[in-house]
Amino acid sequence: MNEHPAAFDPAPLASDYLGEAATLLAHDDPFPGGAVVPPIYQTSLFTFDNYADMADTFAGRRRQPIYSRGDNPTVMEFEARVAALEGAEAARGFSSGMAAISATVLAFVGAGERIVAVRNCYGDAYRLFERLFPRLNIKVDYVDGSDPDAVAAALPGAKLLYLESPTSMMFELQDIERLTRLAKEQGIVTTIDNSWATPVFQKPIAHGVDLVLHSASKYLGGHSDTVAGVVAGSAAHIRHINEQTYSSLGGKLSPFEGWLLLRGLRTLPLRLPHHMKSGLTLAERLKAHGQVERVNHPAYSNHPGKKTLAGYAGLFSFEVAEDVDIPAFVDALKLFRIGVSWGGHESLVVPAKASLEQTPGLNSMARFGVSPRTIRFNVGLENVEDLWADIAQAFDKAKK
Repeated sequence: MNEHPAAFDPAPLASDYLGEAATLLAHDDPFPGGAVVPPIYQTSLFTFDNYADMADTFAGRRRQPIYSRGDNPTVMEFEARVAALEGAEAARGFSSGMAAISATVLAFVGAGERIVAVRNCYGDAYRLFERLFPRLNIKVDYVDGSDPDAVAAALPGAKLLYLESPTSMMFELQDIERLTRLAKEQGIVTTIDNSWATPVFQKPIAHGVDLVLHSASKYLGGHSDTVAGVVAGSAAHIRHINEQTYSSLGGKLSPFEGWLLLRGLRTLPLRLPHHMKSGLTLAERLKAHGQVERVNHPAYSNHPGKKTLAGYAGLFSFEVAEDVDIPAFVDALKLFRIGVSWGGHESLVVPAKASLEQTPGLNSMARFGVSPRTIRFNVGLENVEDLWADIAQAFDKAKK
């Protein structure tokens, strides 16, 4: 039986989002020597011309890179592009998405304080909240982010609201505008993981969010060759992160990774529509398949949080019927590689049945009741008809 909360709605793809991003990411002022791409400043430190320059830089009266654990020109170029895409004043790059999450949250939350986080958040963020934060006497309360009343009830006394719209594995939406308004009324800092939609399809800062996080390893990089993270927000908030946690925790983004990310950003507005179109095609066919009971995709949601989306990524999940042998289905796939992460050129499959065996006691899927019959697809850049043929033959081989 196929059950879905709403009829398929492709959502209007805002062409102005794509056009704005395309020009921003493809056009550069000339770099030194007339180069058309930024140089890789592969250096650990930067020297000064004189004492006054060093003293003024140390005192914050001028900005010059000092040491590449702090600023580096290649990384700064990447940060500036992300800030511009998100409509933010500033951004800070990190060596991974988890480095960005850790440094951001710990910059604003201290011992004895509390976070409100949405359920079905990213698994490693959940492990951070459950493994490390209790040792720091930081409490995390999880709520159904799709229910504004539940969020409102949990907010009093909290220091930070952690959103992820749509959420990991289940792709639940939140009404970003409403939730950030509730948080601001109580002086609570709001953060959101925007890795799924990217700033091409969703601009959370325009809807009231203070700080936007990305696993830049995903769509921003786009080629499965980089591990990185970034946070964007107001200059004051990014300065606070720099002062409180960034250099001390040491999760800096390297110049080469920064350069790879800049390369990936060039094609972001071209890649995302392809991911979206192929993902929607497969979601529609899976919805109609007799061995699929449910498809978890924001296109089928009637939640008001959908209004902030200008398009859809190629990542979604579905729940198969009892008569599907999940290991056999996964092993029969030829074009969908078995692997974590997403956002690259290649299609990937992650079965919840296997993920539920990871990190007993600290498993977000187990905590929030994800069905073991749930399977996640990352739809890559392959021909969609080839992908569907692969899925169809895998179902044939997996029928019990």
